[in-house]
Amino acid sequence: MIAIVDYGSGNLGSLKKAFDYLGADSKIISSPKEISGADKIVLPGVGSFGYMMEQLRKKKIDCAIKGGILSRKPFLGICLGMQGLFEESEESAGAKGLGIFTGKIVKFKRGKVPQIGWNKVKPKPESILQEGYFYFVNSYYAVPQNPEIVEATTDYFGDFASAVRFENITGVQFHPEKSGKAGLSFLKRWIEC
Repeated sequence: MIAIVDYGSGNLGSLKKAFDYLGADSKIISSPKEISGADKIVLPGVGSFGYMMEQLRKKKIDCAIKGGILSRKPFLGICLGMQGLFEESEESAGAKGLGIFTGKIVKFKRGKVPQIGWNKVKPKPESILQEGYFYFVNSYYAVPQNPEIVEATTDYFGDFASAVRFENITGVQFHPEKSGKAGLSFLKRWIEC
């Protein structure tokens, strides 16, 4: 079963429909115990970094997520859920992320902010992602300390990390559930890997 983490905000319905369409067993849950019992974990995120991290800690979901990652369960962070994998964000001074990856989240300095709409994702050759256009809504992006975890980049007034991956952990800045065939294809490959 895929746990879709509900911390009180996020595009949960569309993501659940995408998994249903793909025939995957998924459930929207907010209980740390249920998250710990899942086979795979997805953290979708909408809103602010500080609010998300506050809610994850308040509900003790952060420990369930970290425990799942450490036990090598496949994990997918989407948009803000990807940003939460890092240590901190310029969006919320003093708020600490999950700290799974070293690095921080920074605000776009150029262009229209937030970036809203379709943009091209350029993955590594061996990636589970395929090159294509995906749907983004983001004002901030990840700057990993270790460039080797960058799975894909996207150009928005300069290249930024639009996906990260290390072992069982995947994070994408775009919304696969809103990215049509390309998004469904990515979710299908993530489910199967």
